[in-house]
Amino acid sequence: MVTRAPYRSLRGLAAVTSLVALAAVGCSEASEVVDDAKDGAKKAARQRSVYSLDVGDCYNPNGGKAEGEAYLVEVVPCDEAHQGEVVGEFSLDGGPEYPGGEKVVGIADKRCAVEAQTYAPDTWALPAGVGLSHYTPTRESWATGDRAVSCTYTVEKGTFKGSLNTAKSFEPDQLTFLKGANAVYETLWAHQPVTDDVEAALKDYKAQAKAVAAALGTHVEDLGGIDGTEVGKLRATLTKAAGQWEKAANAPDADAFYLAYDQAFTLIDPDETVAARKELGLATTVPAEDAEVWAS
Repeated sequence: MVTRAPYRSLRGLAAVTSLVALAAVGCSEASEVVDDAKDGAKKAARQRSVYSLDVGDCYNPNGGKAEGEAYLVEVVPCDEAHQGEVVGEFSLDGGPEYPGGEKVVGIADKRCAVEAQTYAPDTWALPAGVGLSHYTPTRESWATGDRAVSCTYTVEKGTFKGSLNTAKSFEPDQLTFLKGANAVYETLWAHQPVTDDVEAALKDYKAQAKAVAAALGTHVEDLGGIDGTEVGKLRATLTKAAGQWEKAANAPDADAFYLAYDQAFTLIDPDETVAARKELGLATTVPAEDAEVWAS
């Protein structure tokens, strides 16, 4: 069982602060002080431990920063402005010894991507600036039995309103398309080598190409069950893309790899999917980060 520190009530502090302030100001200013005190009391009442966050909770990190260690956050109704929403959760396996931050984060990165796509299948429909984050155990919390990971969508700047949970709003053909498309791009980035020196890491780049070719093969096969002219055109394009990724995976040298990789990467430009997405009734605005990658 996870050991959690008890909540601290801030009601007494808020009451004392407001009483002292009211004694020192006039009526018009007193009204503002009361409003501020009410806002403070509301925020205090909404404080929750990050250990107790549930899937679907919308929240604001204290201090306004989404990154960094945290114990308490302000949980708010999702129709109010907020900076984060819990989109999934799972528990890590492990004994009493902390496995290390790098390993914990690596597992969270992979698992949270899956959780997020289940919760909000169409990443193109997310508000601008929303990105995937997670709360993970620290060395200290691990020692108390903490193994929980909370996957969240957050914004570093600004806020958004409304729940991102759209899992039940899609038709079967839409979900089939999104599942395959998400798998292709998730595979691409999950296997991205850590260096941009292709010659030095040719083996790793060829492994990435092999994985992407396999993901594309599955996606192309599934698209065969969806009717639509534009979907058919996309399927033909992605079939060519899979062939080029396969060539890259089997390239005998770096020069051959470059030739195949350049065409392969171009053929999975997100812009290629816009017409099919429109035909299926999905979001059609390419996320800014993706557009920047393929524009470079």
